[in-house]
Amino acid sequence: MNPLMAPEANARDARCALSVNVNKVAHLRNTRHLGIPSVTRAATLCLEAGAQGITVHPRPDERHIRAQDVAELAALLRAWPHAEFNIEGNPFDNLMGFIRECRPQQCTFVPDAPGQFTSDHGFAHDDLARVAPHVAEARALGVRVSLFMDPEPALMAAVRAIGADRVELYTEPYAAAHGSPGQAAQLARYTATAEAALAVGLGINAGHDLNRANLADFLRAVPGVQEVSIGHALIADALEFGLAETVREYQRCIQRAYVAPKTPLASSPRGHKR
Repeated sequence: MNPLMAPEANARDARCALSVNVNKVAHLRNTRHLGIPSVTRAATLCLEAGAQGITVHPRPDERHIRAQDVAELAALLRAWPHAEFNIEGNPFDNLMGFIRECRPQQCTFVPDAPGQFTSDHGFAHDDLARVAPHVAEARALGVRVSLFMDPEPALMAAVRAIGADRVELYTEPYAAAHGSPGQAAQLARYTATAEAALAVGLGINAGHDLNRANLADFLRAVPGVQEVSIGHALIADALEFGLAETVREYQRCIQRAYVAPKTPLASSPRGHKR
């Protein structure tokens, strides 16, 4: 284990793991030709601060993560045996080449169009039959497969039927409703979907627009979440707090979700001590 890492870092227990998406680091680097900031250095700082994984979404246009970044991060993660590398993307575009070459611990299939601004929906039922051969290939390579899905309980059995190991719940609708009267209804959708996923043997990941304000509330309400992948908000917070401290703060958010709220002690009769 890396000696710079906190003792509790990368512990794999019932608590949700944090995978940091470093796409935005690459996006900033790509605005100049100086090679800074370094994607691998950013990933190293995240791992040293306690992140349990690194996520990338290499798009065909290489607007942020490039093929070389994926290879360098795969090499880096081999020195961190307790951390995981998660490569996201559309299996019908450029993703499968990275899976075959890098053999990450996890791949996440996302139904993005090549020029799509950002992920904004999960797979529909009609997509799943086409995805199934890619699921089988990735699993044959020893790679866990997660499918990016909307919070639709009825789809979980179909996802499991094509051999996927996990779903990554698309959380932007929850994030948009957080703090509003619609928050409870959105959380109910995610809770029902997670329960349906667990019932058929799927693991649960989550991601998109999760941040310091809404993360703990989500994890308190939604059962069985094993991993959250967070990029944009975390990198934005790092501009203010620094990358290592930001990772530690997100880990504190996760920890708060698993700590029962304190209830005030009943008042004791005067003269009695508890």
